[in-house]
Amino acid sequence: MYQIALCDDEPEELKKTEDMLNAYQKGHPKLGIVAKGFECADELLYMVKEENYMPDMILMDIYMPEKMGIDVAKELRGIGNEAKIIFLTTSREHALDAFGVGAVQYLVKPVWEKELFPVLDRFLKDIEEERNRYLLLRAEGRTRRVVVGDIVCCEAHGKAQCMHLVDGTQLLLHMTMAEIYGMLSRYQEFVRVGIAYIVNLEYVDSLNGQDICLNTGRKIYLPRGAYKPLKEQYFRYYCEEE
Repeated sequence: MYQIALCDDEPEELKKTEDMLNAYQKGHPKLGIVAKGFECADELLYMVKEENYMPDMILMDIYMPEKMGIDVAKELRGIGNEAKIIFLTTSREHALDAFGVGAVQYLVKPVWEKELFPVLDRFLKDIEEERNRYLLLRAEGRTRRVVVGDIVCCEAHGKAQCMHLVDGTQLLLHMTMAEIYGMLSRYQEFVRVGIAYIVNLEYVDSLNGQDICLNTGRKIYLPRGAYKPLKEQYFRYYCEEE
C-alpha cells in the first residue's frame, strides 16, 4: 500500500489530481494507493507532525496563500520526513529551489495523465525498492523510518531494547530482542551475539575471543561460547560478499 498526499489550495486542481490518481489506480489495481487531499499546507504539516501521518509521496502546489510549497518541504525535511515530493506548479521559477529541498520531480501545470503517470511509475518503483531497506519503528511516541544500513547494533536495555544508529542516535524500542531480530534477520549482515546484542557486521572493525570492536568506537564484550560461531558468520558473510 502507498500513502500519497495531495496538497493544493485550489479545489479544482486538487480534484483533478485526485481523478488522475484514481485513473492510475484503476490501471494498477495491485498497488493499493491511498490518496489524502489537503487544501491547506498547515493541515498537511499538522498531520505529519502530530498525527504520525507518513505519506510515501506528496504531490504539492508551490504557490499557496498561507505557505509556499518550498517552505512546506523545508519543514518536512527538517523533521526527518523523506517522502518523495513532486511539485505541481504554474511556473518554472522555483525549479532550482525545488530540487534544493529534495524534490524528485517538478511538473508545470496543466499536468495531464501522460505526464504524471510515467513519474508515478518511476517513483513508486523506487519506493518499493527502498522499502526493502527500511524499517518502520515506534520510538519515543513517534513512528520513524530507519534505514537498515544505518543500524550499527541493538542491545538489551532493561525491559526495552536500545538501537544504535551510525549518526549516534539511540532509539529506545519497547520490543523484545526476538521481535527486532525477526525484522532484521532477512538481511544477512545482522547476527545475534548472545541474548543481549544484535550486530551489523558491516560495522565490525575487529573481533577476538573477548570482544568485538566496531568502527564507530564501540566495544561489545562477548559472552562465553559466542566467539567461534560469530567468527564463522563474520568470515562467511565477507567471503560470500566477495
